[in-house]
Amino acid sequence: MQLHIPTLCLVTDRQRCNGRRIEDVVDSAIDGGVGLVQLREKDLPAVELYSLALRLKDVVGNRALLFVNDRVDVSLAAGADGVQLGETALPLHTAREISAGRLLLGRSVHSVDGAIQAQSHGADLLTLGTIFPTSSHPGGVTGGIALVREVAAAVDLPLLAIGGIDSENVGDVIACGASGAAVITTITTAPDPSAAALSLRDAMRSALNAATVHAR
Repeated sequence: MQLHIPTLCLVTDRQRCNGRRIEDVVDSAIDGGVGLVQLREKDLPAVELYSLALRLKDVVGNRALLFVNDRVDVSLAAGADGVQLGETALPLHTAREISAGRLLLGRSVHSVDGAIQAQSHGADLLTLGTIFPTSSHPGGVTGGIALVREVAAAVDLPLLAIGGIDSENVGDVIACGASGAAVITTITTAPDPSAAALSLRDAMRSALNAATVHAR
């Protein structure tokens, strides 16, 4: 499968699903327009993460891409489409060698320099944060849309913005050059994950269409 632009990515957090199974939230979110699911459950041991990855792979099917956070081994074992690597995770060239080219490689970045380096080292996808204030990182440093604009101008890779993204501001990051957005609680805590995803997707598409018209 290919990454479709604009891309809406759901980053999982099974503790923030309002008592619902993460599998059900993911299923509903994909119905609403999520095109990439990133399995990020850092507290799970490998065997449990692998089991959840298999279940999510069944849920995702051919409707979206599935990435596993940091774990190249679990990504390969579960038949995922890619792995999302933090800046302190395995080097990109090592992950490429281990996976023998079978995985798309995402890299989380926080600066222009980090993005340029990730591109030069062979990343397929960049996730840039933190953009706006977020409850998961209260008081953390945010880059705002200025950072999105700077990074988008510096690299040629698909770029997903993360951190405090909702349907009210997602259009701003698209207008500044992002290829999409990654969210957690905007979808996982929503009463209707499908409707929440649909609202984000429609806002992204509107912003992308407006930017395309403006560029002509």
